[in-house]
Amino acid sequence: MSTWRKSSYSSQSGGSCVEVATTNVVMIRDTTDREGFTLSVSGAAWTKLLTTLK
Repeated sequence: MSTWRKSSYSSQSGGSCVEVATTNVVMIRDTTDREGFTLSVSGAAWTKLLTTLK
């Protein structure tokens, strides 16, 4: 079972935000549709994305 973390930039009342869980891959989902699609990326890809966004 994964532990999901909501972005610190997300409001407490919901809205448009994402959650991330780390297992042996990084999983990403939309908090407004938790039963919907989940994107899985490697740890290296996630690190590259975060570095690029900074």
